[in-house]
Amino acid sequence: MLKLLQLIYKTTQEDDFMNSFKRLLLTVISALTICLVAGPSVAQNPLDSTLKPYLSKYDLPALGAAVVKNGKIIAAGVVGTRRADANIPLTINDRFPLGSNTKAMTALLSAMMVDEGKLRWNSTVAEVFPELTDKMDSRLKTVTLEQLLSHTSGLPGDNEALTKIYMNGMMQGGNPDDMRYSLVVELVQKPLAAAPGAKFEYANIGYSLAGAMVERVGGKTWEELMVDRIFIPLKLATAGLGTQSSLGKTDAPLGHAVINGKLKPMLAGPNSDIPVVVSPAGSAHMSMLDFARWAGWNAADGKRGPALLKPQTMKKYHSMIVSMPAPKNPVPGTPPGGSYGLGWGQIQHDWAPYPLLYHGGSNTMNLSHIWVDVKQDLAIVITTNRGDKNAEEALRSLAKELYGRYKAK
Repeated sequence: MLKLLQLIYKTTQEDDFMNSFKRLLLTVISALTICLVAGPSVAQNPLDSTLKPYLSKYDLPALGAAVVKNGKIIAAGVVGTRRADANIPLTINDRFPLGSNTKAMTALLSAMMVDEGKLRWNSTVAEVFPELTDKMDSRLKTVTLEQLLSHTSGLPGDNEALTKIYMNGMMQGGNPDDMRYSLVVELVQKPLAAAPGAKFEYANIGYSLAGAMVERVGGKTWEELMVDRIFIPLKLATAGLGTQSSLGKTDAPLGHAVINGKLKPMLAGPNSDIPVVVSPAGSAHMSMLDFARWAGWNAADGKRGPALLKPQTMKKYHSMIVSMPAPKNPVPGTPPGGSYGLGWGQIQHDWAPYPLLYHGGSNTMNLSHIWVDVKQDLAIVITTNRGDKNAEEALRSLAKELYGRYKAK
């Protein structure tokens, strides 16, 4: 995702797909949940004092983290400022971008379609878009949903050619699904970079294509499905899609570009987040508490509601599919090695007794990490509004500290 934003110069403004009733309903539910469940636990275990030293050590404008155990948020905190050139303290409900941590949500939507018989893991691009087969590259015809979600489709990583396809899609009229379909029409005519299933290649475009497949069988835009099928059932009241802040306002932590060693706050606008056509790869945002709720649902591995997937599908959803070679200098927010499944990676660190589910996400101006230990029903989420190697080092160091503190002794 980070490389993509380095290639793109203009994107559309933030789209708001929640209608007012749903947003109001979610806000009320979230407020009650915070008061009755999360509030007391968070108050008893503040993380602010733990987080503050990281701000100066790594030159971070803001930092947030939360720990969830057995479905309860046992610690959370946010420190710093919403923008580096002003002192605007954060609140616990401030929204942070999740970047590629959105991929696990797109994979969850795909799994729901599998449960409902609308898709199979081996459903091919040609099957879902039969009207395009005459123009479709012969190898791309055979690419499956599972290969798209596991980055084994043969599609390349972000490059200039794909950037042109993204931008052509953004120039189309209609709703986001119309834009994504135009992207599909152009993409399927291009040859693959590798044979399907031959190797791992982190490809955001694969998630755009998977999102379009979900839209085709789901009968709604990916954005509507995200809200209806994930945000509402999991009571993620602050969750949204697109830029986390409002146009002309600093009502959320702004992302920061690093220019000549200095932090530049990025206001909401066409350059502050990814294009709508590639949203299934990384456009979700939410508060630390809601990010923790999402992590906690995954940490239960299907043992705690809501039951969004059948048990066997949940097992598949968290299973690994392909080994990832460790890159020499992984870009912040991209897989650092280990193995990869359906929107989830798995890596082993010396501070954990066994491999943990993990994913990172960045749009070059923000960074988020999620760590899930299903054996202990424990998860850690961390975010900051800086997206470079400083941020990556800070989040990994903090993850080690928090896991050491809250894991079972």
